[in-house]
Amino acid sequence: QVQLVESGGHLVQPGESLRLSCVASGFTIRRALMRWYRQAPGKAREFVALISSADTTVFADSVKGRATISRDDDKNTMYLQMNSLKPEDTAVYYCNAKITSDFWGQGTQVTVSS
Repeated sequence: QVQLVESGGHLVQPGESLRLSCVASGFTIRRALMRWYRQAPGKAREFVALISSADTTVFADSVKGRATISRDDDKNTMYLQMNSLKPEDTAVYYCNAKITSDFWGQGTQVTVSS
């Protein structure tokens, strides 16, 4: 059974950093296309970053230069490091795994506010 559990979201001030985690079970993340998405209040869910099985990484323009995506295969966990956070980064962040189909976590709330 595929399961994705995000954590690490919390309230931060503008300019601060945080790291989100996505613990996967039921499959090996090393073999999957892993992505982060986010959804702000009243807005559609949007792509943030991905890491492929070949370790290719892609970032949305909105986070490029401020975000790093990585994977710990031993822990079967994916991470999203976000730096220089802005109020517009406030959203629920979701982990996604594309295997035979798309699987989603429950999300973790990130709030950037002074």
